[in-house]
Amino acid sequence: MAASAFDLMTLLDAPGVGPSRVRKLLKKWKSQPDSSLMDEDLLCEALTPSQLEALPKSRERIRRHWDQLQEKNVKVLSVVDLDYPASLRRTLGDDVPPLLLCIGNLDLLNSPSVGFCGSRDASEKGARTAYDSAALLTREDLNIVSGYAAGVDLSAHHAALASGGTTTIVLAEGVLRFRVKKQLKDEWDSTRTLIVSEFGPNLPWSVSHAMQRNRTICGLSLALVLIEARATGGSVQAGRDCLRLGLPLFAAVYEGSPETATGNDELLHLGARRLMKSRATGLPNIRPILDAVRQAA
Repeated sequence: MAASAFDLMTLLDAPGVGPSRVRKLLKKWKSQPDSSLMDEDLLCEALTPSQLEALPKSRERIRRHWDQLQEKNVKVLSVVDLDYPASLRRTLGDDVPPLLLCIGNLDLLNSPSVGFCGSRDASEKGARTAYDSAALLTREDLNIVSGYAAGVDLSAHHAALASGGTTTIVLAEGVLRFRVKKQLKDEWDSTRTLIVSEFGPNLPWSVSHAMQRNRTICGLSLALVLIEARATGGSVQAGRDCLRLGLPLFAAVYEGSPETATGNDELLHLGARRLMKSRATGLPNIRPILDAVRQAA
């Protein structure tokens, strides 16, 4: 029996039923191949009475969202689908998002990619480093993956599109909330972009979503470039997660490090590799990133 994307979305919408519980439910379902994911006995084993009681309302809510998703040509991929990205399974193991809601060029899910993260209030030097690094990597036929915040994220996406390349935007909110931001409008090309969300279609941004989203950026990438990270917050945590996952992490090194890059030193101490300027060109030296990507690929 199938585990439909609609059923998974309904479960994830129910209060208190997060990705972890859904992954446990999927494991039980796989051990009973003749059952449906929404089999009553299976649900009673996995969910609390209050969660079971909430499912009908969640189903109605998702049914309304489902029509909107179809109108916007959103592709919904479940973790049991054959075309679910292999890189996510490989990097995140059992902690993969149960669902991905995607708009745009789905081929980018399996394209060789480099992720970017960093402060939303990056220094001028940091924003320039993000732009130049992403542009250079784009010219090496690598897809750029990042979030959708101001600062480093938008600089990386802008560079990829302006350089004629491709980019994947990973949201920390529902896909129905996506709008093309002003900084990207002039370069926007829907054939060269992919928007990805692992959250309910209309859920708002939250800190926990942003942290979870950063792990997905890692999972879609062969290496991660950290431009600027404060000593605390989502960017430095993304770097720590990257190292724990065994993914090559490159942290920018600055003369007179700005306050927005104080976390870079910690990550370099933990095992991140240095992203330095080339003396010959004055641009970031991406050669070590290319070497790491080729080795990983």
